[in-house]
Amino acid sequence: MVSQRAREVTPFIAMDVLERANELDDVIHLEVGEPDFSPPEVVTETAVESLRVGNTNYTAARGKPELRRAIADRYDREYGVDVDPGRIVVPPGSSPGLLLAMAAVVDPGEEVVLTDPHYACYPNFVRTVGGRIETVPLRASEGFRPRLPDFEAAVDEGTGALLLNSPANPTGAVMDGETLESLVDLAEANDATVVADEVYHGLSYGVEEHTVLEYTDEAFVLDGFSKRYAMTGWRLGWMVVPPEYVDAVNRLAQNLLICAPNFVQDAGVTALETPPDRLDDIRETYRERRDLLVDAVEDWGLDLGYTPDGAYYLLADASDLPGDALDVADLLLSEAGVAVTPGVDFGERAADYLRFSYATDLESIEEAIRRIERLLETVERV
Repeated sequence: MVSQRAREVTPFIAMDVLERANELDDVIHLEVGEPDFSPPEVVTETAVESLRVGNTNYTAARGKPELRRAIADRYDREYGVDVDPGRIVVPPGSSPGLLLAMAAVVDPGEEVVLTDPHYACYPNFVRTVGGRIETVPLRASEGFRPRLPDFEAAVDEGTGALLLNSPANPTGAVMDGETLESLVDLAEANDATVVADEVYHGLSYGVEEHTVLEYTDEAFVLDGFSKRYAMTGWRLGWMVVPPEYVDAVNRLAQNLLICAPNFVQDAGVTALETPPDRLDDIRETYRERRDLLVDAVEDWGLDLGYTPDGAYYLLADASDLPGDALDVADLLLSEAGVAVTPGVDFGERAADYLRFSYATDLESIEEAIRRIERLLETVERV
């Protein structure tokens, strides 16, 4: 019999939409966060050369020392934060890193506080380790940025962890430093641990990013190579671990994950050495796409109410269209050939929303806009 734990894991609807969209012809994909950029050529060359010289064996579960040093150097360079490479663990992707963090921090029955809306998979990570979920509401009128009083109302002695995400999926919201610092203080006052998903760092537009490590050494930080360096299928992430958890996380990684691919870790070192002007160009390209899509959503008459400051998503209220968000997403796919993700994937407060990803090329976005505009002209509003 399938375990209760497995039965409680909900589908990842964005991937369901992708699967269906791939079965159709002439579909424009705005449903998944798959960058259309290629990794820097020198990164690919490093991986190929590493394979050629035979780097296909196991590494230490925590990752190769040269990669962990390169990650630590990045925190010094980008944020002025001193991170001991001994606190860095390199899993095969940031999602396995999140699983390690949850397994290390959360006991069965403990609460994990996260925002609503939130990344679709967060609740399933919590359920997998036996935790309970407490949500904090986010509001489009406030740019989907969290409010400290809402967290204060949710956090108590039963809280094991605060799971934070900035820049955020699915909203693109970016938390300011004052809010991050206040949430760190709140967690510490309640003997809870901050787990910060920072995988979209480097993809913000006109706002300053802060890592939670500026305010504490007692937080888990998750990051990786998939978004900034367009290395989604390479499966390489990293986590910065509080000192008291290093041994436990290493033991978990040894047993559950073994290690990240050897030659991919070499490529990660090269990626971290990529000149910053390449990322600057990518960021400006995303900004242009964002601005185009924000204007289009407003022209369609959908309620946006904010402009995302980071990542490559926006969340639009589709409640005045007939049916629920699943129906609207199905309509856009079947009648316009545009795949988007229904908001039910991201929490109760996003149930009436659609998530649009602008991680695809400008020409495709322009064509998607035309298709949706033509379709909505035929749809009677509620």
